[in-house]
Amino acid sequence: KTHDNQARASRMQRISESCRISFPHWWLALLFILSSTSALAPRGTVSRRGILGGISLVTLAPPSRAEEDLSPVVEVVATGDAKKLFNEGRALESQGNMAAAQRIYSKVTKISPRFIYGWSNLANTQVAFGDLSNAEDNYSKAIELCKESMAGNEEQFGVRRCSDMYVLRLNRGTVRLNNGMPQEALTDLQQASILRERPDAIILQNLARAKELNGLYSLADKDYNLAISMTANEVSPFWLRSALVKYQLGNRSEGFDILKRVENRFPEAPEVRSAYAVFLAANGDQVGAQRKFLEIPDRQRFRYSDIQYLTKVIIWPSSMIDDVSKLAEAVGDNKRKIE
Repeated sequence: KTHDNQARASRMQRISESCRISFPHWWLALLFILSSTSALAPRGTVSRRGILGGISLVTLAPPSRAEEDLSPVVEVVATGDAKKLFNEGRALESQGNMAAAQRIYSKVTKISPRFIYGWSNLANTQVAFGDLSNAEDNYSKAIELCKESMAGNEEQFGVRRCSDMYVLRLNRGTVRLNNGMPQEALTDLQQASILRERPDAIILQNLARAKELNGLYSLADKDYNLAISMTANEVSPFWLRSALVKYQLGNRSEGFDILKRVENRFPEAPEVRSAYAVFLAANGDQVGAQRKFLEIPDRQRFRYSDIQYLTKVIIWPSSMIDDVSKLAEAVGDNKRKIE
């Protein structure tokens, strides 16, 4: 098979675990192959602003028979020079040489602009470098091509159709989730969940995060619970987000139980220590809370006095922000200059 989904999923999950600013760059798990906006469909209308603004969206119109006959075929499998280059890019990507792989995939998209996985794999490498806006664009191109492939006439002998739409939606949704587009991310991730047709821990944890960022805390809690039940034997960073949501909902006992397991796995992570301190304070142990909070190195701890860090970077629920701010004030951090 030209594109190995399982290998890509494993590889891009490792990549994604190094891309997140919050909770030492690894709370989020992804699979990777998607794209974003305008420059792919030969027909259709372009909206200049998306839900949050600044995002170009392409809505494809049903092709006429004449257009259908003249339009280049969407390529699910690369051929010719593009195939050779694509395989070379995959080899470089598997070796961790993302810069070289990115150059190769860029060439593939120029040679075969109708090849779905040229765009999605190019986006994979852009995610690895934190270039989320261009990754979102290129994932969208892959999505639109996949839609075109799926909307074609009856499958012809020897002509494959795109069958990876749920992965493409998942990846674009996850990129949007980390690029200030929570509403669009929620739409993508809901579609990924529907297309998957069965519970999937990676989709669920990202879908829960999208619901959380959109203020849908009860729905997020349910998805986090299911994702945790599917990964119960291996504590993951997203468990922290589940604990924070439970705190927001007032279910502090269950939230603290989850957080204890997270703290046991990641005892030195500043975000874990600060959350643990907030739970201790909520349980009436002010001395223990301050002691735990002061375990965080000064420069990292001072960030919890910065409302921009709390609301824009780690994006904690409001009740957690209120209580960690009180804790920072109690230890005098609010009077210090944050470098």
